[in-house]
Amino acid sequence: MERPDDVRDSDIAIIGMACRFPGADTVEEFWQNLCDGRETTTFFTEAELLAAGVGPALVADPRYVRAGQILADIEMFDAEVFGITSEEAELLDPQQRHFLECALTALENAGYNPDTCPGPIGIYAGAGLNTYLLRNLSGRFRHGSTLERYRLMIGNDKDFLATRVAYKLNLRGPAVNVNTACSTSLVAVNLACLSLLGGECDLALAGAAHIKVPQAEGYLFQEGMILSPDGRCRAFDARAQGTILGSGVGIVVLKRLADALADGDWIHAVIKGSAVNNDGGAKTGYTAPSVQGQAAVIAEAQALAGCAAETITYVEAHGTGTPLGDPVELAALTDVFLRQDVFLRQTGAGARCAIGSVKTNIGHLDAASGIAGLIKTSLMLRHRRIVPSLHFEKPNPDIDFDANPFRVATESQEWPASGTAPRRAGVSSFGIGGTNAHVILEEPPPREREPGVPPSDGWQLLMISAGSVAALEEATENLARHLRVHRETLDLADVAYTLAVGRRARAYRRALVCRDVHDAALTLALGEPDRVSTGQVADGEADVVFVFAHRLMENGDDTPLAGLYRDAAVYRDVAVFRDAVDRCAVALKTLGVRPRTPDPASLLRARHGDAVAAFVGQYALAELWTACGVRPSALVGFGSGDLVAACLAGIFPLESALGLAWAQAHGEPAGNLTPAAPRYPVWSAAVNGWLDVGAPVPSAGWVGPRDETPDAEERLALLLDGRRETSSGRKVVPLEMDPRGTRPDDGTRPDDDARHVWLATAGRLWTSGVSLDWSALHAGQGHRRVPLPTYPFQRRRYWVEADEHAFPATAGGTDAGPAPAEGTLRDRVETARDAERPALVIDFIQHQVAEMLGLDDAAQVDPDQNLFTLGLDSLNLIEIAARLGAELEQDVRASVFTDHPTIRAYVEKLAASQDLPGTGPGTLTG
Repeated sequence: MERPDDVRDSDIAIIGMACRFPGADTVEEFWQNLCDGRETTTFFTEAELLAAGVGPALVADPRYVRAGQILADIEMFDAEVFGITSEEAELLDPQQRHFLECALTALENAGYNPDTCPGPIGIYAGAGLNTYLLRNLSGRFRHGSTLERYRLMIGNDKDFLATRVAYKLNLRGPAVNVNTACSTSLVAVNLACLSLLGGECDLALAGAAHIKVPQAEGYLFQEGMILSPDGRCRAFDARAQGTILGSGVGIVVLKRLADALADGDWIHAVIKGSAVNNDGGAKTGYTAPSVQGQAAVIAEAQALAGCAAETITYVEAHGTGTPLGDPVELAALTDVFLRQDVFLRQTGAGARCAIGSVKTNIGHLDAASGIAGLIKTSLMLRHRRIVPSLHFEKPNPDIDFDANPFRVATESQEWPASGTAPRRAGVSSFGIGGTNAHVILEEPPPREREPGVPPSDGWQLLMISAGSVAALEEATENLARHLRVHRETLDLADVAYTLAVGRRARAYRRALVCRDVHDAALTLALGEPDRVSTGQVADGEADVVFVFAHRLMENGDDTPLAGLYRDAAVYRDVAVFRDAVDRCAVALKTLGVRPRTPDPASLLRARHGDAVAAFVGQYALAELWTACGVRPSALVGFGSGDLVAACLAGIFPLESALGLAWAQAHGEPAGNLTPAAPRYPVWSAAVNGWLDVGAPVPSAGWVGPRDETPDAEERLALLLDGRRETSSGRKVVPLEMDPRGTRPDDGTRPDDDARHVWLATAGRLWTSGVSLDWSALHAGQGHRRVPLPTYPFQRRRYWVEADEHAFPATAGGTDAGPAPAEGTLRDRVETARDAERPALVIDFIQHQVAEMLGLDDAAQVDPDQNLFTLGLDSLNLIEIAARLGAELEQDVRASVFTDHPTIRAYVEKLAASQDLPGTGPGTLTG
């Protein structure tokens, strides 16, 4: 897309968002709450507080405020989708758990898969005080071993928030932790913008988490503190006496605006400029705010944005509702706006700049408060609507609204345009300690399709994947519902493109070819098995064998291949296919053979079994699959199809292979050819067997009649059964270039619809575990990313209760199987017969692994399976070795696990290298 003239190099687009705030698990729910003017404070009953462990005397204290802004289900987490064991999940700070899920959601909302994103993705993130460690894990830390304390540190220290997300989501840009108290998340946004502008990354995540543990408790009101006496934040109001603390997580995905426009990204809002500073020492105290510091950061942000104050018609204030903080903030804003000679040149509230504070809805989210204000304001800009700031009735007497250009937005209303300037807003966040941040936002540019690219029509391939059957079903239902609700505004090609390039391919997969949004929604909802392809990919990706048929033409022009490409639709619309056909036409002209018509596409139209048309069609189709990332592990050619296989394997150049095909088709002699060694394993009818890579190829057999026996399909099955597993141990999937083998008869399309056939085959390959390059598939079609339902997390409870002070028998909270027999492991090993000793040690380790994985039965742990593939890491294995050593009452080397990461191999190596109790070298091997 051509870059608009008003786009500056410093403009940053917000292309993805995710949040979990009190009363809202999604951005959509958050927006609805804002529009409804909903306050999400929970007022607890006495019974709830007592059940949560609050002391009766405290609950009865008249100063005790029985209110909180809570985040639901903080103990729940989808550990499996991130490859985290049950025990690790229990020890992991809930702030990091929820931030990790939100990070994946934000990337999917933006439509980007980190595994295939061409440039590095950075992350700038922060978190609040880890009260889960203080309240629930303190006993473990006090009494734990050095290793246990190390694991607790890795899972709970703020230093590991950004890098854990980078590791789990495969982000290769800067991963930086940011902590500036209440301004953390907006400072993270500023740093992410600078990283993008400096070229350190092409995408950047920015945000923070603050989750208070426990949730169900109030607080004791104290005069002069930040917390309010009634559990409500009354920003700018005469009754304002403070705020209420809340829990929440928020993340945005950022990209240079020029790049976002060029790539067809969905843009929620534009960051025109941002600034960060500190108050320094010129204030009454360390925790006190400063008019000068706040005014300076606001003025700097406006200057960097190139936006005069008069063009800013809304400010999302820090707005804590404290008697001191609100007047200081308004004084700073007024100073900046009046300094630029922007004041009410007209009378009436409509001429004023609106202000508000999201803290009146969801409380003060500490480190995540700034990102909450940024997401709120971005939504307002996108929807062109100002939502109400709550609990404002009478102005704070220390704020003179008659003498400043601001008004508190108390009603939901359309956001009016300001002359010819786009709608703009400022967002403030000020941290205790004096680090101030301010961001200037602008409404997103109009979303227009690239000139010359019409809205798409025709068949599209939709793909869904998940980490479990339950998640796949939920994802299918969510997409069907979304398509049904938005069927009038969604472009199906944009949906297909977003699903293809913006989601990771997980183990459980589903694919559907459909013509329009209504068709897709209905078919997904009904789950029609004839149209919906579903599969499971076990371990890794599958390998593909390209299969080329003998003759595809039998009845003149009205043949399967000619029908597949009738009217040259694929030749006309698909550049890779067209280029391959054109190369064949040039090669035939070089040989002195000219097509019957000057159109190269005429080569696809066969007469009387033309082997040339068979060659051209299959060769072009193979080139198309290859361009879309399908790399064959082997090639199989039946009858005359062996010439295509030989050509693609490098045995013959294109010109020579086509010459042989022409000779076959017209009964003419072929010249002497010297075949080269193949680059792929090839099964060829010319030699009636396999040719391995680099092996010599006989010259005989390439000219003359080809085998046309009717049991070709059966022979193909036998051949592939012989190569069902490659040297890598991966499944082999045959890809037949004969369209008769790839045309599903579902009654929804014309028989000659080539695009449907090809997309259905692509879907079948993908659900079988074959990797495709979807960017190449959609190249040049002008598709755009659109927000779609994100991953449906399948959460389980992972929680250590506050009264647990030592490691329980099963840290995952489950019964890992029958308890070991009485006596220590050392006693049992020493008294057992030689043949029984390996089983005792293996059984002990199986129980430890089951604990860490949260399995109900230790027998579920295969002693011959690689423990790393089960989800354990080196720290887990060190811990298991330490527990084994404690049971055996002597040191056991954990390093043995690294080289021998199965339980059985570890036990055998341990016995061979160490003198364990009751054993000598080799004893434990039985």
